[in-house]
Amino acid sequence: MNDSLREVTLGQLLDEAVATHPDNEAIVYVDRDLKMTYRQFGDVVDNLAKGLMSLGVKERDKVAVWATNIPYWVALQFATAKIGAILLTVNTSYKNAELAYLLEQSETENLFIIDGYQDTDYLQTVYDLVPELKTQERGKLKSERFPHLRRVFFLGPEKHRGLYSLPEVLSMAAMTTGDAYEKRQEGLNPHDVVNMQYTSGTTGFPKGVMLSHYNIGNNGLHIGANQNFSHKDRLCLPVPLFHCFGCVLGVLAAVSHSATLVITEKFDPVQVMTAVEQERCTALYGVPTMFIAILEHTLFNKFDFSSLRTGIMAGSPCPVHIMRQVIDKMNMSEITICYGLTEASPVITQTLPADNMQRRTETVGKVMPHIEMKIVDPETKQTLEPGQQGELCCRGYNVMEGYYNMEEATTKAIDSDGWLHSGDLGVIDESGYLAITGRYKDMIIRGGENIYPREIEEYLFGLDTIMDVQVIGVPSKKYGEEVGAFIIKKDDVDLTAEDVQDFCRGQISRYKIPKHITFVDGYPMTASGKIQKYKLQEMSVELFPGEDRIPFKKK
Repeated sequence: MNDSLREVTLGQLLDEAVATHPDNEAIVYVDRDLKMTYRQFGDVVDNLAKGLMSLGVKERDKVAVWATNIPYWVALQFATAKIGAILLTVNTSYKNAELAYLLEQSETENLFIIDGYQDTDYLQTVYDLVPELKTQERGKLKSERFPHLRRVFFLGPEKHRGLYSLPEVLSMAAMTTGDAYEKRQEGLNPHDVVNMQYTSGTTGFPKGVMLSHYNIGNNGLHIGANQNFSHKDRLCLPVPLFHCFGCVLGVLAAVSHSATLVITEKFDPVQVMTAVEQERCTALYGVPTMFIAILEHTLFNKFDFSSLRTGIMAGSPCPVHIMRQVIDKMNMSEITICYGLTEASPVITQTLPADNMQRRTETVGKVMPHIEMKIVDPETKQTLEPGQQGELCCRGYNVMEGYYNMEEATTKAIDSDGWLHSGDLGVIDESGYLAITGRYKDMIIRGGENIYPREIEEYLFGLDTIMDVQVIGVPSKKYGEEVGAFIIKKDDVDLTAEDVQDFCRGQISRYKIPKHITFVDGYPMTASGKIQKYKLQEMSVELFPGEDRIPFKKK
């Protein structure tokens, strides 16, 4: 295929698939017997887009979606794009404090929710944060805490006080004329921001990464091309849509090649295996822990994986023995590995179907088309030779537009020559293959979820019995890393690990709550007084027993 860059919007991308393969299945949900062709899906998207326009959603308005992988999530992704709005993806594990921060910092005007997920009642959380919903007229919301918020929607047929239901939005489509809808689309530019994803930072709270149609549309195109996708492919997608893994590597890679998306609302090994067999999927995505859960399931041998060919494993390094089993037992001979970060739209490198086992397990592939990559000395910023370890930087169409309302942080991430500094340490070999060797930043990756210590530290400082706290990643065989906290208590106070965890429950995502907690009198310091977190990590291996450890490697 032509690997050139395309100047199209996400709406035009979908329209092309509808025009070229109208009867090809676009969206399939095995658990609810739902199937939509590209023509049908295009109609749903257009109705949803027109309904939002009728209710007053403007260009550059943020439309936040707090939901699991339900059918209308993907429709919202394209409906917002078609009217020039910005889709803001919300982590399904968020709790009260995290949602409040996101709504405030992003200045979100519109919020879509479902009833809840796991132990979090989304509806009650929103009512707690925006009590005005119960007393004010819909569409005329004036929230004291969130002055930009105008509308809240429920992604279902049920009616809730102060919220628009999905059928109501769709019924409003008739109020927007075809001419007005076309005029809105004609005014859009592929370089407009279309997506905002929140990624945490090492120095404070999450930052809103602004991504354009051009950024993620082209990235999705090339991700699919590297898997040899065509309209005949059927991708089983059990990863969250709120992550780039779901909405770019998954949705945009598939739609740009008119392939079929077989989506599961959440990851469940049996549901995934059923979807693959029943829908004859040719591709499957997941983080290593997902593939392990499938391979080790007692029912694994009862399912037929012969239709599989390719897919993506990403999020954390893939153990060699798992890769061998995925290829041998799941028939995924052309499986690829991707590496990237949200700020890079997200994929920077990808292995290719013909790469050998060593390259698929010891590297994260070669740089994607139209992207430059280099390794620099983290201190001097000088470019290093092949084989030398340093910070990975990239430059190209894929670099984000910036962080929302955070100019200083943007300047720190993207230098004056346009290079995005990843914060990851890596080595590029003579053949151009990249190996990630560590992190220059303090980020923790737990089972594919990015966790930033500073965010958790800031939250824990809200506990008045804590004098100081340092959060680090504790090596774990199951998740790659778990969250650990070294706490200095205030004098003469009683504080237990359980007290700290109780303070976090219901307020921050479960995966961010420190699993390992210890109380200390002080921290190891450099001569200049800087805390040496790597020494805390080394100490954690001895301090926190009971976990199947991987050896800690000093960065």
